[in-house]
Amino acid sequence: MIAVLRATKRYGAITALEDVSLEARRGTTHVLLGSSGSGKSTLLRAILGLVPLDAGDVVVDGLPVTPASRRRLVGQVGYVVQEGGLYPHLTARDNVALPADAVGWPRPRTAERLDALTALVGLDEGALGRYPSQLSGGQRQRVGLMRALVLDPPLLLLDEPLAALDPIVRADLQGELRRLFAALGKTVLLVTHDVREAVLLGATITLLHRGRVVQQGAFADLARRPAQPFVSEFLGAQAPPPELRELL
Repeated sequence: MIAVLRATKRYGAITALEDVSLEARRGTTHVLLGSSGSGKSTLLRAILGLVPLDAGDVVVDGLPVTPASRRRLVGQVGYVVQEGGLYPHLTARDNVALPADAVGWPRPRTAERLDALTALVGLDEGALGRYPSQLSGGQRQRVGLMRALVLDPPLLLLDEPLAALDPIVRADLQGELRRLFAALGKTVLLVTHDVREAVLLGATITLLHRGRVVQQGAFADLARRPAQPFVSEFLGAQAPPPELRELL
């Protein structure tokens, strides 16, 4: 579904991506894992066609991503960012309906789709009439997810979608996302720096560091057979300290 072939992107003297290759298989969740500045979000934007590469290629469902092809890809991709990326002057309902309005759906069809998505993501129906500032962080994220799903795209790209949430809400939404991904069967590419999130959601994990791929595979591969010392360091940095593990 997604193939990245030797992608390289530089900003002056700064290398954001260096010879990055990966493949996200259809119907699976692929996680881009790494700390800030590792190149995760740059890679996601390159897949969206928002960032032109200096070298390499991105292919989505057999179609190379270029400025000319980007318009054709828009309807195939749902994109979710932190806090949902909602327009503050629109209600939640109007935010979700934007993609449907853009392609000319009749209002009854849009209303039916919104009803289905409200139930799917577990959003309080009354929240649709509120503005983003009147919603909780978890509600805003659900609205952002609904907007990404409204046209039923085969591909979902999520850029640190839960990073701004408090731990309890984040854990709840992680479980919700896992349920949704399994139910929908879409191809998902998820950016996160959170190891727990990667383990919970990702069938395949690509660990990035300073714009390069350090290791790819299932979490068990990274944990048991680290390709470099950095892999163990990164995974271990988010593990509970020994004194806390004794209490668990």
